[in-house]
Amino acid sequence: MKIKRLFTMEGEGPYQSMEFENRSSIIRNPDGSVVSEWEKVSVPKEWSQVATDIMAQKYFRKAGIPKHLKAAKERGIPAWLQPSLHDKAKQEQEAAEAETSGDDSTISETDAREVFHRLVGCWTYWGYKNNYFDTEEDARAFYDELCHMLANQMAAPNSPQWFNTGLNWAYGLDGPAQGHYHVDPKTEEITPSKDAYTRP
Repeated sequence: MKIKRLFTMEGEGPYQSMEFENRSSIIRNPDGSVVSEWEKVSVPKEWSQVATDIMAQKYFRKAGIPKHLKAAKERGIPAWLQPSLHDKAKQEQEAAEAETSGDDSTISETDAREVFHRLVGCWTYWGYKNNYFDTEEDARAFYDELCHMLANQMAAPNSPQWFNTGLNWAYGLDGPAQGHYHVDPKTEEITPSKDAYTRP
């Protein structure tokens, strides 16, 4: 595919013309008691508080993201599009230096740009790996344009995509298979997915 840029400029990234700001997100019961509270979540400045709450309360991955990541170094994939893996050596080194057990070795998403990157990066990675794009520049244009569109609420996937897509690509997360199937691009046969997040 050839991807023509409409909203972004090559080399400037997807958010060049946008402002982001930190907000709080609080969900309350009818009696005013707090159900859930998130402070310092970063979202586009133009977003409503409702959009902020949906992103923070529903779609941020809140558990299990390794604090330290490293590139998988997959052959044939550009550096900016490499899947990430848990950097256990760096985690262990940090824990040893701090003389702790490493219990704080996981973090959560707190910035909408992390979610956009997780989703669009994964889609772009799948497309690049399966030769959808004519050139690497087309893949980069696809990434920048879609991140821009999500941030500006011009497009959006359905909820399962927000929840699960990219968790393996961006953070190296996996989990037990959930009964999903996918088409193997090599055999073109329908195949059971081996885990929950590689092909959600």
